[in-house]
Amino acid sequence: MQLTGTFLDEITHDIPSQNWGAREWARDFDAMKAVGIDTVILIRAGYRDRAVFDSEVLSDARDMMPAYDDLVDLFLREAERCGMDFWFGTYDAGTFWDEGDYRHEVDINKPFCAEVAEKYGDREAFAGWYISHEINAYDDGMLNVYEELSDHLRELVDVPILMSPYMKGVKQFGDEALGFDEHVREWSTAFERLEGLVDVVAFQDGNVPLTELPRYLAANRELAAAHGIESWGNVETFDRDVRIKFPPIDFRKLRYKIEQAAEAGLDKLITFEFSHFLSPNADHPAARALHRRYREWIDVDKSPQAAEPSVEDRSSITQS
Repeated sequence: MQLTGTFLDEITHDIPSQNWGAREWARDFDAMKAVGIDTVILIRAGYRDRAVFDSEVLSDARDMMPAYDDLVDLFLREAERCGMDFWFGTYDAGTFWDEGDYRHEVDINKPFCAEVAEKYGDREAFAGWYISHEINAYDDGMLNVYEELSDHLRELVDVPILMSPYMKGVKQFGDEALGFDEHVREWSTAFERLEGLVDVVAFQDGNVPLTELPRYLAANRELAAAHGIESWGNVETFDRDVRIKFPPIDFRKLRYKIEQAAEAGLDKLITFEFSHFLSPNADHPAARALHRRYREWIDVDKSPQAAEPSVEDRSSITQS
């Protein structure tokens, strides 16, 4: 099992921009395709006063920075060229839902996503919606957002809907983290509400200790399956275990997480995120090195010679 999808993060929030234009993005889509990526997911179409295209809806709702390039068109064009599926991530106002103002998130996303559907909904690569508002446990207000948005999105373009929650683990929350049993109870209740709202869930995998990850992956998949929701894994390619925020992950951790996701029976593996942390074109030297280690690993696993020694090799082994 290997990574076959990645988020696209171009509305920079907590990782630096690489200042790529069309040429650099085309080169990176080629690099994605070369390692088997067939799905790209826009992490969010906008955040606070920035957006990936000049939206009339957002400009009417608040003061916005100009979007000098239409990145949705660019990403769709590259996805179509490379035979990939593109999933569109919704707008995150950055303040309202954090403060409990869930109504505002729905009210601004409904007309915004209608604008998106009119502009891009008939594009060949447009394969899914991604609700970008992340949750880590049962949240009645946010589930109301999911409820209203999912119905609206299906009316606009009837394609699958993805969510990517995170686990309220000790790496981020310390003493306030949920224990395993509490996590299971919270998400059992959440999935009862999510049934029929989303088609795919891809839990972020970086917030719990690696040694505890296998049971979380298995439990998440079982809980989702009980409510007819497909399970992907969001295998983070950045490292949460070091003081720097955020470097590319150690390859040994990445391999372990992929192996555990395969063992848990997840349907597909995506990552946050190829271009910054796993690309041969990334600014960070460790990302380029991680790409080489990853290619060495998956290329060996794909090789038929890797599974069984050649006749000559078996002969030399026998003679020795």
